[in-house]
Amino acid sequence: MSKKAAEHHHKAAEHHEHAARHHKEAAKHHESGKHEMAAHHAHLARGHHEHAMHHAAEAAKAHIEDHGKAIAAQA
Repeated sequence: MSKKAAEHHHKAAEHHEHAARHHKEAAKHHESGKHEMAAHHAHLARGHHEHAMHHAAEAAKAHIEDHGKAIAAQA
């Protein structure tokens, strides 16, 4: 696996972990009736999710680029 793909996988994982923490915070605030804070954390979680998906897509592109290079080298 290319270094570029691996870096994107690591970044995607980090953003998913951040999103999970914000979802937990949102749940905690929602349960205590602090709905504005819950919405804030839910919004942050959504942003981290979107950023994670960007890195996942970039990792997939890197895999395709590497696979294409490997096939061309075998030809």
